[in-house]
Amino acid sequence: MPAPIRLDYRAQPSLLAFVSQVWRPSRGFSDDGRLPDIQARWSGQRASPRQLADYVGLSGLPAGEQLSILYPHTVSFPMLMAVLSHPAFPLPIWRVLQVRNRLTLHEAIAPDAVLDFTVRTGARRLLEKGAEMDLHVSAETGGRKVWEALNTFYARGRFGAAGAADAAAPSSPAVAGEARTDWKMPAHGCWRYGRLSGDINPLHMNNWYARRLGYAGAFAHPQRVIGQCLGHLGAAHHGPMQLETWIKGPVFYGARVTLRTESRPGEEVFALHVDDDARPAIVGRIVTPNARKST
Repeated sequence: MPAPIRLDYRAQPSLLAFVSQVWRPSRGFSDDGRLPDIQARWSGQRASPRQLADYVGLSGLPAGEQLSILYPHTVSFPMLMAVLSHPAFPLPIWRVLQVRNRLTLHEAIAPDAVLDFTVRTGARRLLEKGAEMDLHVSAETGGRKVWEALNTFYARGRFGAAGAADAAAPSSPAVAGEARTDWKMPAHGCWRYGRLSGDINPLHMNNWYARRLGYAGAFAHPQRVIGQCLGHLGAAHHGPMQLETWIKGPVFYGARVTLRTESRPGEEVFALHVDDDARPAIVGRIVTPNARKST
């Protein structure tokens, strides 16, 4: 069994390190059905007032007395990139895309909190036309776990037959509610958000590259799009809450988007549509403790 890999950081992992690993050869999946045991830690993350202002301005979230549930997700993303781009990871980073996230905020996080992040590899599932890979993230402050996430990435291809242990992916809710609001996605700030989140995938930066891969153009970072949704829902600064999101398609810079919402017992669901496409690009579910008690 390969030795566990441990990565320790005292500052945000370097974006240059990710770039240097983009075109490395693929090792492929091991026969034991597991991802390599990789764990990364980043201790002492603390946002400056300037960084928070930049984050708020780019994400579309209002400023508040506590951090949004999306803030740890955004600033910890370089840790995910560090794991995905590690030479021991079975697939090169350019082959994987975010498809699903489940974020849990256990308690309010003050804007000046010092956060210690841990990222570790999780399960791997073989599907008919690809594979899913989970990365677990947690954030602690003062020794208390205040936030955690399950991030799922997908790679298209034939990696073998799906086994009995490969559970079906959780399906996204159908949102039949009325259109709540519409707006235009910002057409600026892609490089600034890329530096902030550590995600410098050219799909978010360069129209030529995106078109080469079959897209109409470059498109916004998913966590930035989800931030826009939460801002319009007024759900940016709830206390303890859980947010699940399904990333189903690109949201292009400058596109007109429509947000549909539906309140259900114990939860609120939403779907973001691009232009007049009946298929949603983003689907989400918000659950709060008060909502759970009402069921």
